[in-house]
Amino acid sequence: MSGTVTAVPTRCAPARDLPAGRLQLLAVAHGTRDERGMAVMRELVGRVADLRPEVDVRLACVGLAAPSVAEALGRLRGDVVVVPLLLGTGHHLRHDIPRALEQAPWVRARLAPALGPDPLLALALAGRLAEAEARRPGAGGGPVVLAAAGSADPAAHAAVARTAELLSAHIGRPVVPAGLAGGGPTPARAVAELRAAGHARVSVARYLLGPGHFARAAAGAGGCVLTEPLGAHEAVAALVLRRYDEAAGAA
Repeated sequence: MSGTVTAVPTRCAPARDLPAGRLQLLAVAHGTRDERGMAVMRELVGRVADLRPEVDVRLACVGLAAPSVAEALGRLRGDVVVVPLLLGTGHHLRHDIPRALEQAPWVRARLAPALGPDPLLALALAGRLAEAEARRPGAGGGPVVLAAAGSADPAAHAAVARTAELLSAHIGRPVVPAGLAGGGPTPARAVAELRAAGHARVSVARYLLGPGHFARAAAGAGGCVLTEPLGAHEAVAALVLRRYDEAAGAA
């Protein structure tokens, strides 16, 4: 599922004004103080760059790690496609990133939508689930709890629920959406409820891009199987480039 490409008002060019060729791609992650999490983001951006060597691909963070969006924009000039490395729409995508772009009149930017929900993310989740269950033979095969960061935004809840539907259709098993924050059932509660309903084997799929606070919290959900975060999965890298192409007007 694709979102809507956002044109930042007054200072950013419409997609048709972006020339073909070596466009810049600024991938904007949430940011974390966990160096393992930042290493995963750098790996993901490196994979994107390897897939599209003609594109200048760079990484920035909304907070908690460097470079900031403002710092990264300060090193760029001309046409830039900004792809949020965010699984859903929220405050960072609606406010923080557009504000940074409005304060950088030396770039002509197009802001792509969030990565999720999208069938490519379901593909990546299914891949991580298969890897995790292969490491624990006999522990998987049952329902799956989709452990997202969580949000108080109803639209964010709906997006996670849609991702759960996409994953369920892909693997042919029930998938229950859950959030680590923001209200609604937590992953631990979802696991407990499935066990109370008679499911002895419950897997937890971390709907998170990399290691960090939420990834550690999801590890305590109590599932028989726990996936690695999505990280630099090839389907995630492909999705970043899809969002880039959509925003650049090449899709």
